[in-house]
Amino acid sequence: MPEGDTVYRAAHRMDDVLAGAEVTEFDLRVPRFATADLTGAVIEHVVPRGKHLLHRIGDWTLHSHLKMEGEWHVYRRGERWRKPAFKARAIVGTRDWQAVGFDLADIDLVSRAEEDSLVGYLGPDLLGPDWDAEEAARRVQADPRPVHVAILDQRSVAGFGNVYANEILFVRGIDPHTPATDVDARAVVDLGARMIRANRDRPSRTFTGENKPGRRFWVYGREGAPCRRCGTQVRATTLGADPTKERNVFWCPRCQT
Repeated sequence: MPEGDTVYRAAHRMDDVLAGAEVTEFDLRVPRFATADLTGAVIEHVVPRGKHLLHRIGDWTLHSHLKMEGEWHVYRRGERWRKPAFKARAIVGTRDWQAVGFDLADIDLVSRAEEDSLVGYLGPDLLGPDWDAEEAARRVQADPRPVHVAILDQRSVAGFGNVYANEILFVRGIDPHTPATDVDARAVVDLGARMIRANRDRPSRTFTGENKPGRRFWVYGREGAPCRRCGTQVRATTLGADPTKERNVFWCPRCQT
């Protein structure tokens, strides 16, 4: 599931091979931008912003969001793609490399001056140069909704996804239904920041410290399984800001009180 650490790795992988190069191939396979052509422009950088990706190309910004299934792949020119071509939604190519976005949910192309209209609403970025733990905690602490919902609000903290929300609250021993106003928001934010930075450069995300399949999560996806700490069955429900944004929630009723 793409979260802030996944987006960070994708951005830096592309930036390593694309930054400073001239665009020789530009293809957005969405009706709105089907005729857009940035060939000849120079790629300044590819940067992450929370769970968003920004290709800064000349005077333009190509914005994408991975949502649940999106991926950006990097290929040497002529290398065979690992996913079928009909799933490609964006291609940014140089003389030597191709960056291909598959199954992207959101694609926008705006002038650099308009970039803020797409990502300016985001809160402090966990993996960005603007990270401000105090401000992030203040925003979370002011939210009366369940803490699981509050820390997923990208306006408060940019980068957490549902896996992180579940694992953070387990390690902190917090029932996910607890109003965010009633928790130590700074401790929650600091723990989450340490987790996402630890996972940032790992090939496989882990929260338990183990890398074996089936051993990487404390509670996420483990409904009915014994809690790794106390043996109580892990429970599951859904929570969300509204019915269209509900996410799967997992918790141990004994460890998270």
